[in-house]
Amino acid sequence: MAHAYTPGLKVMPCTVITKKRLLPIPGKVLAEKGQNVDALEEVALTELPGKVYSVNVANKLGISAAEVAKYMLKKEGDKIEKGEVLAETKPIIKWKFLQDLLKSTVESSITGTVESISTVTGQVLLREPPKRLPIKAYITGKIIDVTPDFGVTVESEGTFIQGIFGIGGETNGEIAMAADKPDKELLPEEIKDEYKGKILIGGKYASLATIKKAIEKGVHALVVGGIDDRDLRLLLGYDIGVAVTGTEKIGITLIITEGFGTIPMAHGTFELLKSREGEKASVSGATQIRAGVMRPEIIIPGMPKHISEVKRDQGRGWIEPGDPIRIIREPYFGILGKVKSLPPELTVIGSESKARILEVELDNGEVIVVPRANIEVLEK
Repeated sequence: MAHAYTPGLKVMPCTVITKKRLLPIPGKVLAEKGQNVDALEEVALTELPGKVYSVNVANKLGISAAEVAKYMLKKEGDKIEKGEVLAETKPIIKWKFLQDLLKSTVESSITGTVESISTVTGQVLLREPPKRLPIKAYITGKIIDVTPDFGVTVESEGTFIQGIFGIGGETNGEIAMAADKPDKELLPEEIKDEYKGKILIGGKYASLATIKKAIEKGVHALVVGGIDDRDLRLLLGYDIGVAVTGTEKIGITLIITEGFGTIPMAHGTFELLKSREGEKASVSGATQIRAGVMRPEIIIPGMPKHISEVKRDQGRGWIEPGDPIRIIREPYFGILGKVKSLPPELTVIGSESKARILEVELDNGEVIVVPRANIEVLEK
């Protein structure tokens, strides 16, 4: 049998999911191996050093660098409030009101600590408070491994769905269905107040107006079949390119499951999400298309009501007849089908070059031929 490797989007009703949750720099691990954790629970914590500000005290007071320590009202390591006096000089005058009138002072421009005082340069360094950087579990599950000083690995059983593209970071919320069919467009007026904090599932398409309405209503994440790439540029204010997404601060995480354009959400994906309505989910829009592929994802811990078996991701690495696929190149972009056959011989394609092809059977029974490189497997 002819085999061909192709990466594919996973749509798995119940599988084992593991996530490494690691700090960017050493810190403190807050969870233990074997501990059950909630998605929003902090499992590791570190602190990023605050920004440093330089103050030329000698210059401001009109004194020599060697005299700076003499006139400082704060020592190294002391806490300081914004507007509080760091150093001052008072003229030697008998009357106090004249001393106060003629004295020179240097005030702190930040709240923080005195980092250092130099009697060589006359500079005083002030540092803002450290920035707290926690890492949350992201998914509800069990700690199966601990990386000392950096973080943990969380394991969970649940529904795992990958999208084809997304923007926005990690978020959580309950699944809410805003569409009753996978081929229905989600309109702005259908975004209700009750969807605040939800993971909202639409149908085939969401316009820019719909996305903005979802942001306005406080929706945590929006999942639809497709969007217009022009709307994406208008929403972000720039072209995405090939960089990693997931750091956008637009007030919502957006995931498209099929592609750019008006494309109905795959029936299986829609029905699976519908079966988990009202349950809590973890969502990430992080996407990288090229080397080190990452896909946006929806994770719903726990087993669906109609599923009794947990499937482990086997990573088969090839395709074979019967596999569900999506075509990812024109002229059939976005069409779903299943592999009918994998002819082993090279075939001349539209570009007049030779490539290995496969026959795809569509839902209506029609059979089309496409290059193997133009499809991706939908893992079930």
